[in-house]
Amino acid sequence: MRFADTLIRIIDLFYVRPLTHLVSRRMFRYAVCGGANMVLDLVWYFLIYHFVVAGRYIDLGVVVVSPHVAALAVVFPITFFTGFWLNRNVAFCATGSRASRQVGRYALSVAGSLLLNYVCIKLFVEVCGIWPTPAKALTTAVCVVYSYLAGRYFTFADRAE
Repeated sequence: MRFADTLIRIIDLFYVRPLTHLVSRRMFRYAVCGGANMVLDLVWYFLIYHFVVAGRYIDLGVVVVSPHVAALAVVFPITFFTGFWLNRNVAFCATGSRASRQVGRYALSVAGSLLLNYVCIKLFVEVCGIWPTPAKALTTAVCVVYSYLAGRYFTFADRAE
């Protein structure tokens, strides 16, 4: 049995009433995968910000990167690949779309999400004065709405319910 099949079975154990009347099985799986990836993102961000970047500015010679943006840059590739894998193999596994088409659309939607992440984290930390980890949580909340809409109406539109 594939690892993805095991995850699907575990997720489906929690798809019970009243959820069965509120959302489809596919949307439930999508929400669980997105939630798991969001938690992974927050944990990695916290660890990278506090223990790798350690709140220091990083001088790249051409530009100085703030610690909150540096942590975001390190965490992004991790959550990109875990998010795509979860969506491709768990949330939308029944579709016949080619992986190359999905990854292309996914990359475009994630590029929009990355831009939104950057703008929000800069706004919340540098303009609003919110601490970096809570600012990242707020940023993630904004991006969840965007990601859902992009996934529903663009990335996975050919198999959306």
